[in-house]
Amino acid sequence: MLTLWQAEWCPYSARIRESLTELRVDFVARQVAADKVNRDAMRTETGTETIPLLVLDDGTQIDDWKEAIHALHRLYPRPDDADRHREKWFEEAAQRDPNFVLT
Repeated sequence: MLTLWQAEWCPYSARIRESLTELRVDFVARQVAADKVNRDAMRTETGTETIPLLVLDDGTQIDDWKEAIHALHRLYPRPDDADRHREKWFEEAAQRDPNFVLT
């Protein structure tokens, strides 16, 4: 199973999570501390403290968010209804927030 070492506040982690969800790929999200000095578990398991870090099934580690997204799209086919899911996200966002602007 893919593992994403990430933090909710990290915009690059969010981009990878979004791609994983859009591709319907199950993954384990490993939360990390905001301060790198408190990332002992991550350092022990991966040898690094950099987030986001995507670990593929074969153990390959990708610490560049753009490279991680490209790898995901190479490895997993895009579902036929992915565009409809994205449209639904925008519809729901507009309903939740009347100030939401689609750009």
